[in-house]
Amino acid sequence: MAKPGDALLFSVVRRDHRPWLLLLNAAVATTGGLLIPSALADAVDMALGGTFVLFTLLWLLGMAATEIIGDAIGIVLAASITSRATAWLRHRLSRHLLALGHPSPFAAGDAVSRVTGDCGNAGGIVVTLISLAIAAASSVGSVVALALMDWRLAAVFVVSVPLAMFLVRTHMQLTADDVLAYQEVSGDVSARLLDAVSGKRTIAAAGIAGREADRVLQPLPRLAAAGAGMWRTQAKMMWRAGLLLPAVEVVVLITAGFGVMEGRLSPGDVLAALGYAALGMGIVGQIPQLTALERTRASASRIAEVLDTPPPDRAAPVAPESGAIELRGAGVTGVLHDVNLTIPAGAFTAVVGSSGAGKSTLAAVLGGLSAVDSGEVLRDGEVGYAFERPALLGRTIGRSIGYGTVAGEAEVRDAAVAAQVHDVLIRLPQGYDTPVAEAPLSGGEVQRIGLARAIVRDPALLVLDDATASLDTVTEAKVDAALTTALPGRTRVVVTHRAATAARADLVVWLENGRVRGTGTHQELWENEDYRAVFTGGE
Repeated sequence: MAKPGDALLFSVVRRDHRPWLLLLNAAVATTGGLLIPSALADAVDMALGGTFVLFTLLWLLGMAATEIIGDAIGIVLAASITSRATAWLRHRLSRHLLALGHPSPFAAGDAVSRVTGDCGNAGGIVVTLISLAIAAASSVGSVVALALMDWRLAAVFVVSVPLAMFLVRTHMQLTADDVLAYQEVSGDVSARLLDAVSGKRTIAAAGIAGREADRVLQPLPRLAAAGAGMWRTQAKMMWRAGLLLPAVEVVVLITAGFGVMEGRLSPGDVLAALGYAALGMGIVGQIPQLTALERTRASASRIAEVLDTPPPDRAAPVAPESGAIELRGAGVTGVLHDVNLTIPAGAFTAVVGSSGAGKSTLAAVLGGLSAVDSGEVLRDGEVGYAFERPALLGRTIGRSIGYGTVAGEAEVRDAAVAAQVHDVLIRLPQGYDTPVAEAPLSGGEVQRIGLARAIVRDPALLVLDDATASLDTVTEAKVDAALTTALPGRTRVVVTHRAATAARADLVVWLENGRVRGTGTHQELWENEDYRAVFTGGE
């Protein structure tokens, strides 16, 4: 039965020429493997006859060498094909996830599971298919070889083929649903776990660690049920195959024995018949590959589910001037409500409000990191974004600042100077070339590196979501002055808890319960007692 991801797997198979090389190599190695029992039979008959034929010995060694070398080449080709296919799938899936925007219809942990585990599984489709094809070819070749030796041997063997095919078909049918369920529940667990890890401080502060652990572990019974189903099916297949193969070999051996007594077969032929019987039943022994095939198809279906999800239509009128922003009735369910706001190009805007007012969500909407559920956002120009806890990506500190850009050393240093972190970085063991993992940085220094990463993009709009919260007031003022010099005339939006920062802003947006309570200068809003309470805690 076709699955949604089968078309995607077909694309993986036909996008590269290397599978043909692997198939050709596998055909040569399999041919050598099929000729080994016959060559071994000739060698045994030669030994029993007390004669020595050099060609017989060399032929046996040649076929053995062909199979061994072919298997070695196949391992290298298989690794190359799988890694390239996996990389292609991950690139395609990652690009589409980025196109879906934030928030994505797929939870972060689930998306990670699809990009890592599912793409890894689906990337092995070529190797899995070729392994199964070679096993089938070996079975057919073994039947032909038995028929060439004695049609009775082939007839006895063919009787067992329908039973073997029935076992294979039953295994695939019973495994399919359990494999898909296992993949889906694994993604669900990953999503819950990532959410818990991201919010670990909040969880610890609220004292709800036990309840959160129960939430993360809630899908485990379904995961266990799916895993147990897979193991039961595989165990059933194993013992049936374990009985079928010896039974077939015994019947073939008895038939070959009668052939020896009647003079149709030699002792070596009996040995060859047993070898071909084992090769012929090789398809039944491909239980791991059959399970891998179903896992691959289930993973491809999960990838296709993402790729088939159309990106949201974000078409909106462009703001009249680069760096200007306008929100018209913008809302994010449960966080922001009917926000109407205009930020002129080049303005320094501070977003303030008590905890939970929706400041970070508004900043994400302004910067384009989060889509609105209602209303529209009008924005134009490049956006730079700095976070309270930035993740340093890239191998070195310098490349972390220039991450995602083509900025050279000079631009990276200028951005670091503007972010007031250059003096810190040049004192590191290897300066800007210091590996990120080896750089001893404080929280404030990491924040300034994140700020430099936003500056180096030379954005028309710079959004700072509490990106200077770990800096002291003096350093923050220096950073503010440096930003004015480094990015003259650029629009800046700063989420802040500090009255001094709000006082320097051209415009203050005061949020309360997800709504704009007021806008104006800090001095104008300071006349309101509730506004003052945002900074004084009500005292």
